[in-house]
Amino acid sequence: MTHRIGIVGASGYGGGELLRLLAGHPAMDVEVVAAHSQQGAPISSLFPNLAAGDRVFDAIDPDQLADLDLVFLSTPHGPALELGAALHDAGTPVVDLSAAFRLSADGFREWYGEEHPRPDLAAGDAEAADTVAYGLPELYREDVRRATLIANPGCYPTAAILGLAPLVELAHAGSVVVDAKSGTSGAGREAKDRLHFTHVHADFTAYAAPRHRHTGEIERWLPGELGNVSFTPHLVPMSRGILATSYASLREGVSADDVQSALLQAYRDEPFVHVLEPGTFPNTKALGGSNGCHVSAVTDPRTSRVTVTSAIDNLGKGAAGQALQCANLVLGLDEPTGLTAIGVYP
Repeated sequence: MTHRIGIVGASGYGGGELLRLLAGHPAMDVEVVAAHSQQGAPISSLFPNLAAGDRVFDAIDPDQLADLDLVFLSTPHGPALELGAALHDAGTPVVDLSAAFRLSADGFREWYGEEHPRPDLAAGDAEAADTVAYGLPELYREDVRRATLIANPGCYPTAAILGLAPLVELAHAGSVVVDAKSGTSGAGREAKDRLHFTHVHADFTAYAAPRHRHTGEIERWLPGELGNVSFTPHLVPMSRGILATSYASLREGVSADDVQSALLQAYRDEPFVHVLEPGTFPNTKALGGSNGCHVSAVTDPRTSRVTVTSAIDNLGKGAAGQALQCANLVLGLDEPTGLTAIGVYP
């Protein structure tokens, strides 16, 4: 059986990556490729890697979308709030790549400065509908499997949470610091002065600390009671990839073997997360074009702290790859279908 799929916001980097992945998916057929500002333009004019054929971007038609088997939303959170809710109410499964449904209504107000129009669809609310789920399968797989509206995680939270989640029982609450670096595609396709080649090349800078919006998402979806997190993102001069280095104080008596055992136990059956040996650190290039995540941890007996490093492709496991992983679960397909944990290297 082939499932009929739509993508809204297909002209952005996340939408383009979805198109690339779905071009090789054996059980999904993309019927609608919608982009508001690029309606009628050839897809190949934005994505030369998708040059085969003469397909153009479609108009956004909610009725047409509602008739599909699943819709990916790769728009900013404003349009996603409206269209995601409408499709959910029409009974159409949705995987939303924006921040529209990731937090609670209170969290959305705090971190985005807006009232959430549909608190019942805010995945972070304890009283949200059971048809809504946070789309990190390694932690919330069964929630995703039974949901019809999936809030796909942000790229920074994906990297940070996958590294830290297995260690929540080993670390002191309130001690977590996340230092993460992202390639420029994480800022989206829209032209921005700070992303000009002449500004980014040979440069390296922090931004948006201490109130980056992903801080609230990390705190909400890390399991356990790790409390407040200090998060600082950085922009590095590469097109894609995220490296998150996270630090936490260990509880008394926790050893390096305990840390490594916790990571291995958490991810031993996961198809996309690979735990490296202590002292072997992830590198972003190894994950390019994949849905994989590499994690490693080292402990420092002198300071009783753990350093966890995790790497992903921000457009893969941090966006389109994870969205497709969730869609496979929602549609009852094998979770890894159309995806790989193996990056393009060099």
